[in-house]
Amino acid sequence: FTRQAMIGIRADGDLSDLADKLTALPEVDYVVVTAGSFDLLVEVVCNDDDHLLSLLNNSIRSVPGVRDSETFVYLRLAKQTYTWGTR
Repeated sequence: FTRQAMIGIRADGDLSDLADKLTALPEVDYVVVTAGSFDLLVEVVCNDDDHLLSLLNNSIRSVPGVRDSETFVYLRLAKQTYTWGTR
């Protein structure tokens, strides 16, 4: 997998319903409902740029409730940790 991206989504309607629809996409590995400029943040992992374009055009943007999106393409992952543990 050579392409990762974070996608900020502005939405209309029920955010929980939209989040459920997006989590069903196999390329999606992270979905969070947020406050601020975007209603949802969605992280995706794709084979390449063509795969990302297809995902955006044919899957994410066509989901009812997605008003608009902004894609942040990862150029290099500098750090990723999950050290907060469990409770």
